[in-house]
Amino acid sequence: AAGGASGAAGGASGAAGGASGAAGGVVRPQGPPPFAMVGGGPRHTGRLASAASRVAPAERVALRAGGPIVGGATVGPDGTIYVGSHDRKVRAIAPDGSVRWAVETGDLVWSTPAVAVDGTVYVGSDDDHLYAIAADGRVKWRYRAGACEPAVGTGPEGVRCDVDGGPTLGPDGTIYFGADGVYALWPDGTLRFKLAVPQHVGTAPALAPDGSLYAGGTDDTLFAVRPDGTLAWELRVGGDIESSPALGDDGTIYFGSDDRRVYAVTPEGTVKWTLLTQGDVRSSPALALDGTIYVGSYDGHLYAVRPDGSVAWRFRAADKIHAPPVVAADGAVLVGTRDDHLYALEPDGTLRWHLGFAADVDGPVAMATDGTLYVGGDDGVLRALR
Repeated sequence: AAGGASGAAGGASGAAGGASGAAGGVVRPQGPPPFAMVGGGPRHTGRLASAASRVAPAERVALRAGGPIVGGATVGPDGTIYVGSHDRKVRAIAPDGSVRWAVETGDLVWSTPAVAVDGTVYVGSDDDHLYAIAADGRVKWRYRAGACEPAVGTGPEGVRCDVDGGPTLGPDGTIYFGADGVYALWPDGTLRFKLAVPQHVGTAPALAPDGSLYAGGTDDTLFAVRPDGTLAWELRVGGDIESSPALGDDGTIYFGSDDRRVYAVTPEGTVKWTLLTQGDVRSSPALALDGTIYVGSYDGHLYAVRPDGSVAWRFRAADKIHAPPVVAADGAVLVGTRDDHLYALEPDGTLRWHLGFAADVDGPVAMATDGTLYVGGDDGVLRALR
């Protein structure tokens, strides 16, 4: 069993102070509401607010980091672009490509930053910390997840407390993320709750409107967490879950697993259907307004799945698909692949356009309000396409 909610591990350090612990009935002031995060919102539907270009966009700006960019970029309220890299840094980039600031963490950054309406940036690092960074680049606080030793390193204990999925922001400013459990932090960096789990949670928790959380772990388990941090139920599957869940309009939970399957699960924990692919499914699903589920597989296919679990179509790339697809406002599906391409597909699966790069694309595409796309690659380059 995953165990119960606990508040002993970790603690915030820096400007917010070092308090930690369970909520204990204390009413906390709300923080700034979310502006942008991985998956486009707390339910991780992957929906974009603007339409995709009808023709292949051109590269306008390219920023080179000092290591691979494997998470997605996030566009803030003022158009600033935030992105992490394996050079251990989180950068704030102006639309013209100039670097406004860079904050160095203690290890690799896989996390896609989340941004609140006041410009505060939340991002995780493999140094076992979640960082809160002000819009001017000042570190407001950082919170250490768990007590794994070594905090930086490899092996089961070295990675169990890594903060590399999400984070997800709630409407009251609560920050949710995974590490050696499922965490919720108050906006000041103190612990609201922690659900301890046996291994690592590397997925971004999905937040339902009723406050329930869903997150997958490397012990082959999907965890459902009540709003107070206690375990509602857990579902065992046949492989690690490294695909962040997406929540449908009816509450259905969609995710993939290393057992090569895509799952649809009710909010009560009952499996509605599974779809077997020919490779690990680490791509997080995206959900179109018509209910279509888009998800990539290591078998090189992007699948379009109807709400009943039947395959509407599939698109073949030349290599694995790790990146989460996203759905533009006009229904176009954008997805990066390990064949070094970004594809734009029509809702019926026909190719609208594609672009080739010199790197795998493992993170989701971000889009600004003017339609500019931001795509990171394993070559350490963040590209602005318009």
